[in-house]
Amino acid sequence: MSHNRRDFLKHSSVLAGSAVAAALATAPSAAAAPTAAPVRRRGAAPRMTLRFRPYTIQLRHVFTIATSSRTTTPVVLTEIEYDGVTGYGEASMPPYLGESHESALAFLKQVDLSRYESPFGLEAILHDIDALAPGNPAAKASVDIALHDLVGRLLRQPWYNIWGYDPQKTPYTSFTIGIDTQDVVRQKTQEAAEYKVLKVKLGRDTDKMMVETIRTVTDKPITADVNQGWTDRAAALDMLHWLHERGVVMVEQPLPKERVDDLAWLTARSPVPIIGDEGVQRLADIPKAKGVYSGINIKLMKCTGMREAHQMIVLARALGMKVMLGCMTETSCGISAASHLSPMVDWADLDGALLISNDVYDGTQVVDGKVTLRNRPGIGVRKLKG
Repeated sequence: MSHNRRDFLKHSSVLAGSAVAAALATAPSAAAAPTAAPVRRRGAAPRMTLRFRPYTIQLRHVFTIATSSRTTTPVVLTEIEYDGVTGYGEASMPPYLGESHESALAFLKQVDLSRYESPFGLEAILHDIDALAPGNPAAKASVDIALHDLVGRLLRQPWYNIWGYDPQKTPYTSFTIGIDTQDVVRQKTQEAAEYKVLKVKLGRDTDKMMVETIRTVTDKPITADVNQGWTDRAAALDMLHWLHERGVVMVEQPLPKERVDDLAWLTARSPVPIIGDEGVQRLADIPKAKGVYSGINIKLMKCTGMREAHQMIVLARALGMKVMLGCMTETSCGISAASHLSPMVDWADLDGALLISNDVYDGTQVVDGKVTLRNRPGIGVRKLKG
């Protein structure tokens, strides 16, 4: 194979320096048969081939947040092959975020990786992918993840090694309990006995019941995600104090993201950190989030993948902000990709693959509640049979 570490270091800018400066300066189921770009001609130089197919993941329980409920999540599974080596990626698209099988497939059909000489020019390739069309962050992430996986496999190194992160410093992941009845919340809490931190979805008139029910089972630390479900800032502040008294250590997106002044007012008075989720999507959002939130929740499916997620961590740290690493309901492909960044964050919510019943990959594990990285190249996943 005509690739080596020198090529990678020469052609790829995976560290965040230039992109961070730019962000500060400007704020901008059974599936169908895989679709593929043309394969190379015999004797031609190797070129990348992108394949993708729709898939639907099944949730173990009805998943309810402040604004919606669902039992499935549409995803698109991607593969990028180069010189006999394949990297794997994923787009996970909860319907409330606006992407779908149709939109992702339409976007991916525009992607032509065969025009690049090798996968090592990550920065240029992913810049071009992002510029193809506005929006489509999960579809873009599916290419980004597969490309990172491919490069790591070609280098025969996991991404935590390429970034220089200590795999022993991964955090505990929270386990998410969606809005439900007392009996189901109690059952879910009991099922989560392995996990050291619980995450509870709030934002309806059952908020106190949710927390009190969990507290009948365990006194573990809780993080709370309101998903923009509260509307009155004074009532929100009272609720934050109530939650703090009951062992809640952090709250995500308590008010609608458009309420910037009210969020800043609330963050300044809150007894617990306030984390921007819906209010912070991409790198360019972070400078504007300083002072509005205590920290940010980074999700690969919001920010177009591993490249920008890494840049977001670097910038948030430079601005003195807390960092959370989150996920959608995803297969182990998306979760494994995110987990390589986890040694650098304050909180991890990487339970998405634990909430589904039809995973198609083996990757990052959770052992006694702790994110546990595989010593495998790339993002560390293997396809499951069947």
